[in-house]
Amino acid sequence: MKAIQLSAYGGPEVLQKVELEKPVPKGREVLIQVHAVGVNYADTARREGQYVVPTPLPFVPGAEVAGIVAEVGEKVTGVKPGTRVVSLIESGGYAEYALADERSIVPIGEGLDFNLAAALPLQGLSAYHILKTMGRLEAGESVLIHAAAGGVGTIAVQLAKLFGAGKVIATASSEDKLELAREMGADVLVNYTKEGWEQEVLDATGGKGVDVALEMAGGDVFYKTLKCLAAFGRLVIYGVASGEQSRMYPSSLMARNQSIIGFFLPQIMRKPDLLIPSMQELFTYLSQGKLTLTIGEVFPLEEAPKVHSLMQSRKTKGKLILVP
Repeated sequence: MKAIQLSAYGGPEVLQKVELEKPVPKGREVLIQVHAVGVNYADTARREGQYVVPTPLPFVPGAEVAGIVAEVGEKVTGVKPGTRVVSLIESGGYAEYALADERSIVPIGEGLDFNLAAALPLQGLSAYHILKTMGRLEAGESVLIHAAAGGVGTIAVQLAKLFGAGKVIATASSEDKLELAREMGADVLVNYTKEGWEQEVLDATGGKGVDVALEMAGGDVFYKTLKCLAAFGRLVIYGVASGEQSRMYPSSLMARNQSIIGFFLPQIMRKPDLLIPSMQELFTYLSQGKLTLTIGEVFPLEEAPKVHSLMQSRKTKGKLILVP
C-alpha cells in the first residue's frame, strides 16, 4: 500500500512516499480502507520529534481517519466489512489502509462526506473535553479561545455556545480569521497580534477575567492569558505551538484559586466510556446542523510535506485533509 513515512526527524521534507505491506487485522483490530485523513499540529510535532510522548522511527503519522472497513480481526463482533466508519488512532493514518481498535470505531451514515467525518474526531474531541471534562465549563461562564479560526478553535467556539457559555471571546491573528470566528458564534473578537490584547479581554468581562481559557501557543501568550483568568478560573493547556515553554510560580495561583490544567487527547482515547459517547454526541450535533466544520483545503496524500508547511506557516483556516 501507499503511505507517507518519516525515517528521521526534521522539516516537512522528511515525509517520504513509500510502499508498505498492507496491515493484517488481528484480535479486535479493524482494517480501514482510508478515504480521508485529517492533518493536525500533533503530526508536525511527531515529525519534529517534539511530541508529548516519544515517536519511534520509522513512523507513519495520522491519527484521524474516515473510510470503509476492509477486514476485521477474529475477535471483532461489532463491525462488519463494508461499514462506513471514522476512527481516532495512535498512528498510521497517512496511508491507503490503517488499523484501528474496534472500540475506537464509530459508524457514519451514507450521507456524511468522508472529508467532513475525518475533520471531526481529533479536534472535535479535543474541544469537547477541554471545555467540558477538563475546563468544567458551566452555563453562563465566559470562555477565552485562542486560535479561534483553527481546527480546534472553530469547533470550540460552537461547542462553548452549545454548552451554555455566557460569553465567548475569540482571538486570531487577522481580520478574516476573526470574521470566521464571528460566523462560528463568538461574541467578542480580539486580534492577539496587537499590543495589549489581554486588556481587551479583561474589558470584555468587566475586569473580572474569563472563567475558562484554552491555550495552545505557550510563551508570551501563556503569560498574558494567565492575566486574563478570573478568580476560580481554569486555564487548559493543550499545546505549545510556538515551541516556547513557559515558567511560572505555582504559588501565584493561590490568591485567586486559579487552576492550570493539562490536556492530552490520547488519555481520553484510552477510556472508551469517555471517548465513544462524546464522539457520538459530536456526530449528533453535526447531523442536526448544530455544528459546522470548516474544511480549509483537501490535498492528495503525496502532498503531505506541502500541507505541513502550510499548516506551520499559520496562513491556513479550518481543517486540512489528505486523500490517499
